[in-house]
Amino acid sequence: MPHLTLISHHLCPYVQRVAIALREKAVPFEQIYIDLADKPEWFKRLSPLSKVPLLKVTQDDGRQAVLFESSAIVEYIEEMVPGAPLHPQDALDRARHRGWMEFGSALLGDIWRFETARDEITLGTAQAALNQKFARLEEALGEGPFFAGWKFSLVDAVFAPAFRYFEVFEAYADFGFFTGRPRLHAWRQALADRASVMLAVTPDYPERLRAFLKAHDWYLLPKAA
Repeated sequence: MPHLTLISHHLCPYVQRVAIALREKAVPFEQIYIDLADKPEWFKRLSPLSKVPLLKVTQDDGRQAVLFESSAIVEYIEEMVPGAPLHPQDALDRARHRGWMEFGSALLGDIWRFETARDEITLGTAQAALNQKFARLEEALGEGPFFAGWKFSLVDAVFAPAFRYFEVFEAYADFGFFTGRPRLHAWRQALADRASVMLAVTPDYPERLRAFLKAHDWYLLPKAA
């Protein structure tokens, strides 16, 4: 196996999905965290889009390649890293899973609008979009515990970081996103209990997210007393 270095940010959900995939494959990797508000020059040279994650792949002969964009990185991990498969073998199922992974990325866009909302209207619009997507997910889910039954997949790796946000959000208000959606609720809990998911963030993740909400003057913060 080549040496793998994951360039990360503590709160980035796209970093988390890569870290989850690597741990599901039980492959060792080095993880380096950077401050996206003060990006080091070496990172700017490596990242075409100036975003995390990056996966630096160093071969035994010293040759290096840098992969960017989480979707490309997890596909590389699935194809090249030994271990339990994280994609279905059937081509149709595999394409369906990739579609739901994109749905998960769209969900993260709604979460971003939700967590940076500074007024009631913006918060309500984001909340409505989240409710719509969660309703679709409830319809799409089977008996669980994971998206494809008992087998953990890359779809799970994509949604686990999204659900993690709500562990902090729900300390401020009861939004009811998971109420009346038993399959979604059970899936969220199964992912939260997964070792690869728990280890995808540092222990101070909740404090860092709360600091982020404060820095962005989240609408609900003044009402959280």
